[in-house]
Parts: sequence; structure tokens; C-alpha cells
Amino acid sequence: MTADHRMQYLDSVRTFISVLVYPIQYVVSVPTSATNWLGDNLQSRESLLEENESLVSKNRFLAVQMQKYVSLEIENMRLRQLLDASKRLTDRVLTAELLAVDLDPFSHKVLINKGLRHNTYRGQPILDSEGVYGQIVQVLPITSSVMLLTDPGHSLPVQVNRSGLRTIAQGTGSTSKLRLLHIPNNGDIKEGDLIVTSGLGGVFPSGYPVAKVTLFKPVSGQAFATVEAEPLAKLDKSREVLLVWKEQEDTPEVKETRSSATKVTNEKGAN
Repeated sequence: MTADHRMQYLDSVRTFISVLVYPIQYVVSVPTSATNWLGDNLQSRESLLEENESLVSKNRFLAVQMQKYVSLEIENMRLRQLLDASKRLTDRVLTAELLAVDLDPFSHKVLINKGLRHNTYRGQPILDSEGVYGQIVQVLPITSSVMLLTDPGHSLPVQVNRSGLRTIAQGTGSTSKLRLLHIPNNGDIKEGDLIVTSGLGGVFPSGYPVAKVTLFKPVSGQAFATVEAEPLAKLDKSREVLLVWKEQEDTPEVKETRSSATKVTNEKGAN
């Protein structure tokens, strides 16, 4: 052993033996290595699955949040448009939101969240950011019913902004079409003309944009032409509208409506 330690006589023998023993060592270590590999692999796979599930959940949450942000951005744009529209008006205005839409296909009416407590009155003009929307036809304590200008029962005195020609804009039951009545075949009106409120009738102040002419068709053998116009207001899209008051605080309509609503409220309370 001393001679081997000093002279390294058995190095070749040890090298030969280690080569012979290596396969046995490898075979013996295989179960342990395989067990460790499977454990690490399964743990990694489980960890990856958990991480993937967490990321999917976060992605869903962020997608929902993004939808809310998009909705808020669109609502902000609508409110900015309403604000710009209110700045252009000289009358007193108030923003209202739509609560419900009448499902009757032959009636174009909506319910807004402003009523008697906000001094609304029957016949009050309603606008959106683009033009005339309609007018209030029923007032309740905290809500009001609005008839759109395209309702078949709605008529509005208007005039051609370019020529001053006066006419009546009547609803057709379609949110994209108005009928302009009693315009002669040789009337000074053409496609593309802007139609505005004339102020006649005492309901709508003059100068509010209503529609643009889309069809002017003289009818031979008849006194009046066929004239159609497309409303400027986004009747089937707007969710916020503007209520317009005249300069005076209390019109006769306001006083009458307030008195009637108060009477009905008192009668209900008594019952």
C-alpha cells in the first residue's frame, strides 16, 4: 500500500475497475434519478397550469375592465357633445338620461329621469347633441314621457334655413325619415337643405336644427311635392338628452302641469 501510495502502481487497475463498475452504478441510480425527474416535471407542470389559470383569470378581468373603460370613454364623448351643444344654446338647459323605450312599434316614445321636481312641463322641447329630439307629452313627479319627432302623431313647425320657406315636419314612424308637408312643386327647397325650427306655435324656440332634406320630388297634377328629410338627432342611439326652458322661469305650461301633478299626488296620498 505504501509502494502504491508512493509509486501509483495500481492506478491502471483502479481505472479498469471503475469502467467495469460504472454501468452497475448507472443502473442503480436510475430509479432515484427517474423519481426526481418525474417529481420535478410534475411539479413544474402543476405550477405552469396554476400560473396559466391565474393569467387567464387576470386576462378575463382586464378584458371586462377594458370594456368598461371603452364604455366610459364613449359616454364621456357623448357628454362632451352635449356640453358643447348646451354652450351653443341661449336658453336654460338640463341634461337628462333615458330610462326606458316604448316597445310599441307604432309609437316613438321614451322615458327620461327628469320630472315635475325638476320643473319639466308638457310640451317642453327636448334636444340631443345634434338637433331636435322631441317634446315632453306627460309629466310625472320624477320622470317624464317624451314623444320623438318621428312619432306619427308628432308635427313640428319648421323652415328651410337657406330660403326661409316655412313648412311642417311630420313624423313617419321611421327614425330616419320625416315628411315635409304642403311644399309647392316650385318651392325654394332642394336636397341637402338644413331644416330648423321656425318658432311658430310657441313650443320650440326658433333656429334649432331639425333635419336635412333627402328627397324633393315634384308631383305633376298635384299642388304639393313629395319632400322627405332625415333627422339630425340620433334618435335610436342617444342616451342623454337636453331639456330646454325658455327665458322665463315659469311658463303657463309649467304652472298648469305643477298644479295638476300636485293635485294627483295629494289625491293618491289621501287614498
